[in-house]
Formats: sequence, C-alpha cells, structure tokens
Amino acid sequence: MTDDTGARVEAVWRIEAPKVIAGLARMVDDIGLAEESAQDALVAALEQWPRSGVPENPGAWLMATAKRRAIDALRRRQRFDRKLSELGNELETQQPDVARDVAAALEEEIGDDVLTLVFTACHPVLSTPARVALTLRVLCGLTTGEIARAFLVPEPTVAQRIVRAKRTLVDRGVSFAVPCGQELTDRLPAVLEVLYLVFNEGYTATSGNEWSRPELCEEALRLGRMVAERIPGEPEAHGLVALLELQHSRSRARVGPGGEAVPLLEQNRGRWDQLLVRRGLAELERAHTLVRKRGATSGPYVLQADIAACHARAPRPEETNWPRIAALYTALAGVAPSPVVELNRAVALAMVFGPERGLDLVDELAGDPALRNYHLLPSVRGDLLVQLERFGEARAEFERAADLTRNERERALLLDRAAACAAGTATSAAAPPPTPSD
Repeated sequence: MTDDTGARVEAVWRIEAPKVIAGLARMVDDIGLAEESAQDALVAALEQWPRSGVPENPGAWLMATAKRRAIDALRRRQRFDRKLSELGNELETQQPDVARDVAAALEEEIGDDVLTLVFTACHPVLSTPARVALTLRVLCGLTTGEIARAFLVPEPTVAQRIVRAKRTLVDRGVSFAVPCGQELTDRLPAVLEVLYLVFNEGYTATSGNEWSRPELCEEALRLGRMVAERIPGEPEAHGLVALLELQHSRSRARVGPGGEAVPLLEQNRGRWDQLLVRRGLAELERAHTLVRKRGATSGPYVLQADIAACHARAPRPEETNWPRIAALYTALAGVAPSPVVELNRAVALAMVFGPERGLDLVDELAGDPALRNYHLLPSVRGDLLVQLERFGEARAEFERAADLTRNERERALLLDRAAACAAGTATSAAAPPPTPSD
C-alpha cells in the first residue's frame, strides 16, 4: 500500500466511521456488533483499495461491506432473524455499482443515527466514565490508548470499560433510540458533557503530532446543533453550541504556517471566522433569553460561552474585558467547581490584578492530586513567573510541562518557551488555559 493510499484510507475512516457505526447500530440494535462490522470493513478496505483504487464513494463502500459483515455475524449467532431477513433481502437485490444509491437513500437517516448513537452511549445504565469512553471509541474513533492518556487512567481500564459498556447495553435491553419527554431531559447533561469532551479532544489533541483534530470539532459542533434544534427550550444546549461556535471560530488562527501552536494573545484576529462568531453570539443570546424566561441562573456552558464571547468581542488582545472574565470564572466555580476552573480563574485574576495574585492561587492548587500530572498547571505557573521576570523558575516549569504533555506540537511550544527563558528573552503569551478558551 502506498503512503498516499494509506493516508486516504485513514482520512476516509475518520470521517465515515461514526456514520457507518451509527447506521449499523440502528439496523442491528447492538453497538458492539456495529463497531466490529465496521472494523471488518476497514480491514477489507486496507486489503482491496491499494489494488483496486479508492472507490468513488468510499463511505457507501464501507457501509455496504460492513452490512455484509453484520449479516454474516447475525447468521453465525442465529439471532435477530427478522433483521437478518430484512437486511439480506435488501442486499441480495442490489448490485455493487448501486452502492452510491444506498448511501443516498440512507443519508437523511444517518444524521439522526449518529445523534441516536450519542444518546444510546449516554444511557444512565452506564457510568459517566463508561459513557465517555464508549462515545470517544465508537463515535470519534479514538484508540483505547488515546482515551487512557486523555483521562490519565491505565489502558486496560479503558478497554474493560468499553467492553463492559457494550455488554451492559445488550444485557439491559437498551434500545437504539433517542428518548422522549423527561427521559430526554434527564439524559441531556450526559450528552452535552460527552459532546464537549469530543470537541475538546479535537480542539487540542491529547497526543500525536497535530495540535488539533478539526474533524472532531466539526462533528461535535454538528451534533450539538442537532441536539439544540431537537430540544429548543434547553438553555444549556444552546450555551454549549454557542461555546463551540465561538471556540471553533479561532481554529485557523491557532495554528501557524508550520503547524505550530499559536497562543491566544499572539493570534491574528483577522483570521477568526466571523460567521462562526456571529452564530455563536446569536446562540448565546438564545440561551440568555431562555435563562431569563425561567428566572434561573446561567449554567456552566452558558457561562463558558460568555467567557468565549468576551474574547470574540475584543478587536485587540489589550481590549479584552478581563474583569468580566474573572467574574464569570468566579460564577463558574460556583456552579461547577473544579481545580481546572480555579486554574483558569488564576489566569484571569493575574490579567486583572497582576501575576502575583494569579501565582498565589496557582500555588494553592499545586497540592491538588487531580492536577499532579496535569501539564497546564506548570505551564500556567511558568507564564506567571515570566511576567515576574523569574526566568530560571519559569524555565523549569515549562520543561516540566513539556515532560507531561503527550502532544508533540504543544511540547515544542513549551520547550521553545523554556529556551527563551534560558536566553532571557521570554515574554508572556498568556499560557493556554486548561479548557479550550485560548
């Protein structure tokens, strides 16, 4: 297989895998079988495409092949007789060259299928770690190793979670369907959390040679829009979409010509996507309207979208409304307390009151076990030390952060900053906040 073919297979797989798995899951009502059949189709593609070339519609090819594998598996199991008959009759009447028509016929259903897959993976019979692991695996195509590194747990633990999650869904008879009524409302927080985690993984990849994975951001945003449209009265759903739109608007400016990471205060704001900014601000206004109608207070996604909006509205970095951002982080700490939120708040307080204030808060967080191996803690500390011109200490912090990160682009950025400290030429770049708000 040539490098070009291999790269194209990989690219096609990343785009098409969620649709293929979701479409199959709807048909066989078994996420595990759907994923196995899709993986079989990938293996077939790796074997055949180098010889025959990549088909005109690779997604349809993968779907048709995966369906055949699913039928074979169902036959072997001698289960799901009715579904086997339906799928068998469908495929037996098709010719290979009509695969494109199959994909077209399924196109409308596939969009809902992916959303249904998210709601199914977020079923309450599963724990939150299991929901996240299953979604990242089947929807985003992350390996167990990548998921393990993202959540700082051993790889075998993640593998067991995924296997048990699939088995639990089958054993408990969980239907492949989007719930209705109160059940839909109850499951919404888990769905929003998972979509946010998917976006985060795309915004700053936890490992690998690329700073970001835009396809994951776009998929999370697409699914978020679908959720908000289906549940228009939920402010947090609109808040999440607003947050993702605003963050994603900066994607082009976050990466330099050589693929290097560009911190927030160094970004060319002329490259921010103004269409996404307008959409994000409009979604945020919808969320605020719903919050006011309920007489409630803003939830964590609306508050984070407010923070993102502060950056979006500032034409230049020095015009950013940092006092409001600091206040919003304080509010966020009230509704969703976490050491990561506190670390973000430390950055904002430093921008308002000076680096000493931020450093005091960061030092208080240093003993938190949850942040022991979190690379952004020493990264933020290093940036604050640079502002205080304590370059020797800052260099050590950047080197420690570089040792902890698994992303090569981020490691390079941190080592560059450590080298600048050694040369006495370092300047503050406002260390990347732990959540995608840089």
